Amino acid sequence: MWKIIGTGITQAFNQRTIFRKLSFEIKSGESLVLVGPNGSGKTTLIRIVCNLLHPIEGKVEFYYGNETKMAGQLYSSIGMVGPYLQLYNNLTAFENYAFFRKIRGLNVDHGHFKILMKKFGLAGREFDELRTYSSGMLQRMKYVCALLHSPPILILDEPVSNLDESGERIIYDVMEEQKRSNILIFATNNPEEIKFGDKKIRLAV
Repeated sequence: MWKIIGTGITQAFNQRTIFRKLSFEIKSGESLVLVGPNGSGKTTLIRIVCNLLHPIEGKVEFYYGNETKMAGQLYSSIGMVGPYLQLYNNLTAFENYAFFRKIRGLNVDHGHFKILMKKFGLAGREFDELRTYSSGMLQRMKYVCALLHSPPILILDEPVSNLDESGERIIYDVMEEQKRSNILIFATNNPEEIKFGDKKIRLAV
């Protein structure tokens, strides 16, 4: 079982405190939603949890069973989708898959990639460059890359950004499935999505 514990997390930019002394705990089979107005620090907290940004105070610790996991050990255990996560638009979907597979050291076969492409409505576009994809298709492709390794920890920032109704339904199914036995952390202000959170952190400007 995985567990993530955030303790006393404080962040500030240009002498302006974004949030102060935030703490949380979440384990496998639970979900955590971050809500708050624009500028309240939802994305900043997401980036801290993903170890893309270091807080000025506090820490985020990861445990698998009784074993502490260091930042360098987490790459193969976290899947992430967010507006700032960019794919390689001059590469095909398959080439993006092959790249992420290699840098993560994943033992994922091509059949799994094809299953995910079909699941997210991208079957038949495997060998098209991503620059030919619409914004909604790119968002779907981010999920393909994030879920290649069936991550026990899935972190989402604005989960259904740029998606149509059919795309939203696919993502909501993914979120529901993830929270059953794994960890789901996501940031949103969409009432349809907030209900997926078992625990909540409300941030304020």
